[in-house]
Amino acid sequence: MDHNYNNEAKIRVLVIDDDRKLARLIKDYLEPLGYDISLVHTGPEGVVKALSEPWQALILDVMLPGMDGFEVLKQIRHKSDVPVLMLTSRGDEADRIVGLEIGADDYLPKTFSTRELLARLRAVTRRSSRLAKEDAAAEIAIGNLRVNADTRVVTLKNEELILTPVEFDLLLSLARAKGRVKTRESLLEEIRDRNYDVFDRSIDVHISGLRKKLGDDPKEPRYIKTLRSAGYMLIKPENE
Repeated sequence: MDHNYNNEAKIRVLVIDDDRKLARLIKDYLEPLGYDISLVHTGPEGVVKALSEPWQALILDVMLPGMDGFEVLKQIRHKSDVPVLMLTSRGDEADRIVGLEIGADDYLPKTFSTRELLARLRAVTRRSSRLAKEDAAAEIAIGNLRVNADTRVVTLKNEELILTPVEFDLLLSLARAKGRVKTRESLLEEIRDRNYDVFDRSIDVHISGLRKKLGDDPKEPRYIKTLRSAGYMLIKPENE
């Protein structure tokens, strides 16, 4: 028994996996360590359950009936930044890259040991907790770029940038993602709530305008990086 983990705070985790035996093994291993584990076994069920209740983490299988894990993750990422640990029986590096670009926080092959699963799960939930605390701060700093959510003021090298409301909300969303990829769909979903006249491909136009104001070259980006077929991410310039 891993007695050093028994004082772990109760963490609610949803396991989405059609391998019922494996899902039960995960539940039986983690629950004595202070985790509250729920199980669902299809993609559509996973989306509904993930978005209808508060979770500290999801363990998501790639191969699912009804809807594969990538599509499940896409739908969840439209609404939630809950940490997601993906499981795969396939060792294909391309699968891992796709999952991470869509928004998975970590990846494990199904040959994992229970100790490795626990270590990865603890890491993603710890990271999420730290980022949530950082997000509570009004101002987010990325090198010389400062984004203030309360005042809606953006400065670059201490000079204020004049952004449109859409540009500001896009930049704030990218800044809050802390280096994770934001898909066009998730960006669109967020700014739709602001009643802007924005449609899917117009995201690229707004990002282009934002880049110009940041003095960013899309071919050699210092701040906003494009990931083809995935979306955008905000990066910190190497020399700042």
